[in-house]
Amino acid sequence: MKLDIVTLEGGKAGSLELSDAIFGLEPRADLLARMVRYQLAKRRAGTHKSKGRSEVDRTRKKIYKQKGTGGARHGAASAPQFRGGGKAFGPVVRDHAHELPKKVKALALRHALSSKAKDAGLIIIDDAKLAEPKTKILLGHFGKLDLSSALVIGGAEIDVNFGLAARSIPNVDVLPVQGINVYDILRRDKLVLTRSAVDALEARFK
Repeated sequence: MKLDIVTLEGGKAGSLELSDAIFGLEPRADLLARMVRYQLAKRRAGTHKSKGRSEVDRTRKKIYKQKGTGGARHGAASAPQFRGGGKAFGPVVRDHAHELPKKVKALALRHALSSKAKDAGLIIIDDAKLAEPKTKILLGHFGKLDLSSALVIGGAEIDVNFGLAARSIPNVDVLPVQGINVYDILRRDKLVLTRSAVDALEARFK
């Protein structure tokens, strides 16, 4: 697959041959859904908590005698059916993460990249650098490239000026190449890769 390389200003900077093993696959929705579910489950805090009957601050004394009242047999007032009692089967602090094989994660990333390439949502730029950290200047560049919702993937390190200028633009995420992930790729309309990011990805999946 051959794709044109553009500059931030919208000019042409040559072309690049992309690997079909990374950008030319037929996207599988089931694989992408598994990976997104894995990522969202892993980022959940899991700190939700309610008090059970053993944790509420109420007396454990039997509230009335067992027999002869004509009512149900009750013990402590901390039982869930009483006002102020503990929550029955309430949420507890836990980890929501689940396992996913490394090969499935790697394959899902390739399918996410291929889905953007197939839908014409992939843009290759020569570099993501700015002379000064001005959001207005970067917005002008994005306007020329028709970017309103995009994930920009740079090299091993993000240019400081570019990162500062982009951080206040809504619906635009900037990540180094080692931070690329399926969820962030799919949640934005466009995927913008620098030339160094493409080289790093192809070296990673070689």
